[in-house]
Amino acid sequence: MKKNKCVAVVLAAGKGKRMGSDVPKQYIELENKPIVYYSLNVFQKSEVIDEIILVTGKDEIEYCRANIVTKYGLSKVTNIIEGGKERYHSVYQALQKISSCDYVFIHDGARPFIEEEIITKLYHAVKEYKACVVGVKTKDTVKIANQEEWIASTPNRNLIWNVQTPQVFEYGIIKTAYEQLIENGCENVTDDAMVVENMLQQRVKLIEGSDQNIKVTTPFDLIIANAFMHIKK
Repeated sequence: MKKNKCVAVVLAAGKGKRMGSDVPKQYIELENKPIVYYSLNVFQKSEVIDEIILVTGKDEIEYCRANIVTKYGLSKVTNIIEGGKERYHSVYQALQKISSCDYVFIHDGARPFIEEEIITKLYHAVKEYKACVVGVKTKDTVKIANQEEWIASTPNRNLIWNVQTPQVFEYGIIKTAYEQLIENGCENVTDDAMVVENMLQQRVKLIEGSDQNIKVTTPFDLIIANAFMHIKK
């Protein structure tokens, strides 16, 4: 199908404070399997992905190795590493573990419903555009507020997207961008596209994804995720 080497970085180091659980959100179980398993399994099955790096908390490394990677035969997971203080530290540390590849797929482990078709779609897109993110157009009217929480402006809804993951980049682009980020310092970095936009002034292409590709962050999200699991049966 392809000759380019693709590495998936799956981020599962967050504590998930908004979930209000003693268990980090990515390890809460859906249908008797931890949430992070589902995205790992999709990358495992994808013909596009050659290698997976799992980033987790120090205390979860051995759990992931024994109870997820080994238990479910996730042979593409070549490295399980400790995450950093912030999300961008975790991505940077994962990028340092990649010796060589063509494209990097960065995915939040709390998004269990990523699909193989979207991974393939992103692969074809990144070969053309070099930097791509998956997302969906918003269905809601969005308001920009000022610091006093008054409406400052109303952007055109047709131009507003809710961005998801995976976010996919040429390896050289994302590696250079993160190296510059770490060197120069940063504030309020919320996704990988923002890093390449700010550090390299690189344009990023939006690719249509799926409404089901939700991030499980709150107890309400968990209810929705369980509903999706029943739909998929």
